[in-house]
Order: sequence, then C-alpha cells, then structure tokens
Amino acid sequence: MPFKPSRFLALICLLSASAVAQAGQGLTLNQALDAAFADNPDLAAVRQALGIAEGERRQAGLIPNPELSWEREDTRRDTSTTTVMLSQALELGGKRGARVEVAKAGQDIARLELERQGNGLRADVTQAFHAALRAQTAVELAEQSKALTERGLRVVKARVAAGQSSPVEATRADVQLAQALAQLRRAEADRTVAWQALSRLIGSADVAFTQLDGNGLLPGPAPQAEVLLGKVEQTVEWRLAAAQIERGEAALGSEKAQRIPNLTVSLGSQYSREDRERVNVVGLSMPLPLFDRNQGNVLAASRRADQARDLRNAVELRLRSDTRSALSQWAMAMAEVNAYDRTILPSARQAVDTATRGFERGKFAFLDVLDAQRTLIEARGQYLDALASASDARAQVERIYGQLDAGR
Repeated sequence: MPFKPSRFLALICLLSASAVAQAGQGLTLNQALDAAFADNPDLAAVRQALGIAEGERRQAGLIPNPELSWEREDTRRDTSTTTVMLSQALELGGKRGARVEVAKAGQDIARLELERQGNGLRADVTQAFHAALRAQTAVELAEQSKALTERGLRVVKARVAAGQSSPVEATRADVQLAQALAQLRRAEADRTVAWQALSRLIGSADVAFTQLDGNGLLPGPAPQAEVLLGKVEQTVEWRLAAAQIERGEAALGSEKAQRIPNLTVSLGSQYSREDRERVNVVGLSMPLPLFDRNQGNVLAASRRADQARDLRNAVELRLRSDTRSALSQWAMAMAEVNAYDRTILPSARQAVDTATRGFERGKFAFLDVLDAQRTLIEARGQYLDALASASDARAQVERIYGQLDAGR
C-alpha cells in the first residue's frame, strides 16, 4: 500500500509553502545536490585524482631515455683519445606493458573512487537536507505549541478574573508558556546549526537560503532486502574492492617482470689524436641477477594481492550486513510514521481541543489541558524522530547502492 501523508504533514507543507511565497523561492533537495556536486571542495579534490591517474598512465607507457656520454683518455693534447657513446636501455620481460597495466588499474580505481565519493556526498547532502528540514519543521511546531500555550493562558486568566479558577492555575500557565518559549529558542538555534551544516556540504561558508522546500520528501516504503542484496556486486564499493585485486595482480606481474634484467645497447665513435684515427665502438651490457632477483618485492606484491582478496570478502560481508540493518531500521521507522500519521497525532490533537473546550466550560481542570498539550508536543517530537530514522536509513542505503529508482 503506498504511503499517504498525514494531515499533520499537509499542514506543515502548507505553512512551508506560505513562507516560501513570502520569503522567495525555497531551496529544494535537487538544488542542494546540484550545488554540492558543482562546488563541494572534497569532491573537487577527488576529481583531481582522475588527472593524476592519467598522468601516471602516460608516464608508465614511456620508454627509457637514451644516454649520451663523452669520455677522454690522456689529458695531453697530442696523445688524447676521445670517445662519444649513445646508449639505449632495452626493457625486457614486458616491463613496460606491466607498468601500463598497473597504471590502467589505477585509473579504474580513481573513477570508482569518484563514483563512491559522489554516492557519499549525495547521501550526506540528503541527510543534512532532511535534518535541516526537520529543524525547520521543529521551529514551526514550537511556534504552534507556543500558540496553544498562549491560548490556554488567555483562557486561564479569563477564568481567574471571573473567579472560576485558582490563581495557581494562571501560574502554571505562565510556566508552561515560558517552557514553550524556551523550546522555540532551542528549535531556532538547532535550525541555524542544521542550515549551516547543509551550507558547508553544498560548498558555501554562509547560509544563502532562508527556507527549505521539502514537498514530497517522505522516505517512502523500504525496498525488499532480496532485491538489493542481489545487487551487492554492482555497488561501487564492491567494484572498487575488485579493482584493488586487479591492481594487485597487475603489480605482481610488474614485479615479476623486474626479475629479468634490461639490456643496454651502446653505439659510439672513438678518435685518437696520437694515431689520428677514428674507430666505431659498439657495446652491450646487462646486469647479472646473481643476488638481487627482486624476490622480496615479488613476495610483497603477492601478499598484497592476497590481502586485496580478503578485503573484498570483508567489504561484501559489511555491505550485506549494513543493507539488512538499514532496511530493518527503515521499515520499522516507517511503521512508526504510519502509526503516528493515522492514529497517534490525530488523537493527540483531538485530546487538546477537547480538553481546552472542556476547561473553558468548567468541565476539566487546567492540569488536563497541560497534560494534553504535553502529550501532543511529545508525539510531534517522536514523529519527527521517526521521520529522521527513516530518512537516515534511506540515505545509508543510497550511500551503498547509489540513488534509488522511484519505483525500486
């Protein structure tokens, strides 16, 4: 069954829409996400990794530079011998191709890391936006609670003036109003903090908006666990862990290629002033792998490849566990939201209206009014907490799987 917004939420949205119409266009979640992907400095820094990886790949594909050497034997002018040599190292064993494979794996990792950072930023902005929206709604609820308390205070003062109630009840009403005002100030302070946190994520040090437009931002029902768990290997974190294995194997191949020594070919010319004769010089050189056969680096690379496989298994286990936990939290929170929407909040509002009218007619004590008001205020706060839990759970799921489709 699709989730239906409550009349309570409809009232909140109506109040928000009215405020937006008066103060200008409010900031929507899509606008916040667009600003974050355009201006967030952390994401911009991760984008630079693509250029870094491209530079490393280009460097890996280059062949060694030739060496030019000049040598003079016997410093006496008439008997000296001068030799000019050009040497070129020839990489054997596929070293260049192995380096390129490692660099290409690094490019894949950089792209996946950017995707992972994007998913994380989207989830962070979504959570911050919902938190700021809840803080904004909490201010509106605190203002409504203040209005209810002021209404009760007026009724009490009228009854005290008419000799129908004790002045003690007026004192209680004053205390209730002071508490409502304190709650309103706390809510306004929390809203300022939440708006500042959202502004930081979208790349601004200052709050550039005065209202959030939160229409249609209810988390909705949680998807089926089996559907998401079947897509674990499509998540960016799993693919990133698999790419680490590929880079480890490529690095192992590169280290194995280093066991084969390079061959250096030299061509040059030698001129003797004493004999007044020029001769050509050809040379070959190669290190002898008697002691250092790169065996230590090969062992280390092999262990790193094994480590990458273990880390991939650990990532898969964590993703499955986190998915089940988030979906369980999401479903439980939405069940609470439905309960508050359909039963608790309507009953609490009706109890406040009934107690207030009964007190005006002398049928109830003012304590009954206060209890009804406190119950409604607590129910509203718990309703917001349930919404927060559902929103956070959905953001956690989207942090893993990316943005969920509307139909899921």
